Amino acid sequence: MAFELPDLPYAHDALAGLGMSKETMEYHHDIHHKAYVDNGNNLIKGTEWEGKSVEEIVKGTYNAGAVAQSGIFNNASQHWNHTQFWEMMGPGTGGMPGELEKAITESFGSVDKFKEEFSAAGAGQFGSGWAWLVKDKDGSLKVTKTQ
Repeated sequence: MAFELPDLPYAHDALAGLGMSKETMEYHHDIHHKAYVDNGNNLIKGTEWEGKSVEEIVKGTYNAGAVAQSGIFNNASQHWNHTQFWEMMGPGTGGMPGELEKAITESFGSVDKFKEEFSAAGAGQFGSGWAWLVKDKDGSLKVTKTQ
């Protein structure tokens, strides 16, 4: 199945109040994300991955080692990441729920300290990946990242 650039679920200027301008969204969605879709489609054409879902491609090409497989993985995973990104964000979202704010403060000392750690994890992530706020086995929260 060919990759397709999803429509944004909101207007390009809907996140301006959250610090993401219309121009930023146009560039990031319409050009940047579209490049992953186009490049991914070109790379899978005529391969075993043509006709597979993006999830199957990401799982099947992760750590494959071959240059061609790495290119497929990078473009497929960035397409998948960006698609989730658009769906997880939205205009008009409220503030942080009180229970989450309390847990963050208990685990990090303050919301600002959590934001520092989370931002550093995201900024230090090379290529495809995510920074995560996770709940550890002991109930505490921590920041981690994955490719």
